[in-house]
Amino acid sequence: MGVVVPMEKGRSEAEAGLNDLVALVADGMARVNTTILARTGSEVTMIPEVASHLIASGGKRLRPILTLACADLCGYAGGDGAVKLAASVEFMHTATLLHDDVVDESDMRRGQVAARIKWGNEASVLVGDFLLGQAFRMMVEVGSLRALDILSAAATVIAEGEVMQLTAAKNTETTEDEYLAVIRGKTAELFAAACEVGPVIAERPRPEQAACRSYGMNLGIAFQLIDDALDYGGTSAELGKNVGDDFREGKITLPIVLAFRRGTEEERAFWRRTLQDGAIAEGDLETARDILRRHRALEDTVERARHYGAMARDALALFPPGPVKAALLQAIDFCIARAR
Repeated sequence: MGVVVPMEKGRSEAEAGLNDLVALVADGMARVNTTILARTGSEVTMIPEVASHLIASGGKRLRPILTLACADLCGYAGGDGAVKLAASVEFMHTATLLHDDVVDESDMRRGQVAARIKWGNEASVLVGDFLLGQAFRMMVEVGSLRALDILSAAATVIAEGEVMQLTAAKNTETTEDEYLAVIRGKTAELFAAACEVGPVIAERPRPEQAACRSYGMNLGIAFQLIDDALDYGGTSAELGKNVGDDFREGKITLPIVLAFRRGTEEERAFWRRTLQDGAIAEGDLETARDILRRHRALEDTVERARHYGAMARDALALFPPGPVKAALLQAIDFCIARAR
């Protein structure tokens, strides 16, 4: 089942837009990848094994791409600072994935066995900590106290978002505002920080820094909302994990919040049994999908994502036209077009 909504651009055109962005920062990303390989090295054999398992497993590396692109957008020409910050952002993201899989007891990540299944929970957590340590070392090397402040604050907010998600887990009474606060912390904050540090090291004025941060924050929210919809309406290939994992793990995401609020008492009892009590029976995932369809919860989640995508687009309005700006705008279409 696909979550199909009308799009301003077709999926292939949107993906081509992401390809444009990738091509524009290709040289920088080659240096980022070299830095990543060098910084995952350790005499402790398990560290590069676990780190490489996830880092080399695919993923679009969208966050470091955004760091390089926003630096380019703002005319950065200061050496390897953007490369080191982009690598730091990727390490932060990889660390959160390693930690998340332990917390969520996930078996699959990016289409392959999760590191915790292969090496154990302890190794996953500790290698995640190693990557965070390496990320902060690179931030210090860049020598921008403001960039260090932005990314270190992001690490704190991400952790807070994860804890907020734990407190909201299985709580079917979670409101839309409460859920949006969770994803601002656990997902969108790193997008925002990744985009903000570019103009910071380019020493651009605060309005440009704020614009890039707003772009990243709203893009990150849109990105997560599409992931929420895809968990019930996508494929494993699109998600990089098993479809329905959020349901099986009792996660309260926006489609659930909308369906619970709009549903009958019988439907609310279903959500309480499956998500709150964890009593999931054969066929419950398809029942969940039926309820979500009945109340247009997936379509409306995608519409929310389109709203945040529009705000991301508006955030870049103060920058003059150019290939980098155009590619950043097309990246918004790509993120939302994943729901087609």
